Amino acid sequence: MSPPEFQPQIPHFAERVRSNFARQGAMRTLGARLTHIAPGAVDMEFDWAEGLTQQHGFIHAGMVSAALDSACGYAGYTLMPEEAAVLTVEFKINLLAPARGERFRMQGRVLKPGRTITVCEGRAYASANGHEKLFATMSCTLMALIGREGVRD
Repeated sequence: MSPPEFQPQIPHFAERVRSNFARQGAMRTLGARLTHIAPGAVDMEFDWAEGLTQQHGFIHAGMVSAALDSACGYAGYTLMPEEAAVLTVEFKINLLAPARGERFRMQGRVLKPGRTITVCEGRAYASANGHEKLFATMSCTLMALIGREGVRD
């Protein structure tokens, strides 16, 4: 099955994602960087750092959740209109294996965009010794917010 092809509502969707991502303190804390932006799809990576780990040296599940949530959020954001801001309204994460590796890649993909609600899925991969392993998945529901006081894109 090939991935769906989506049409962004604005031509500068990728720059809009980069600009918004640059304002996110949480992703700066992770050391996350955007590596792929396309209509309905965003990938980002971050490297292992001791400050992101739990007691066994794996990346903490909270850090994984935050990164997957952002990847999904930005995937949905690529398809939203200029005046929309995006917020997550629900997510579920499945932790399939410990987050062990040197580098971590988070994929966010839109399954079904909507005027108000967008549904996405996320996948988290750990790289170690040149091999990549899926270690978490996420289902995520986003809301496009338009005209809300105190919420900007």
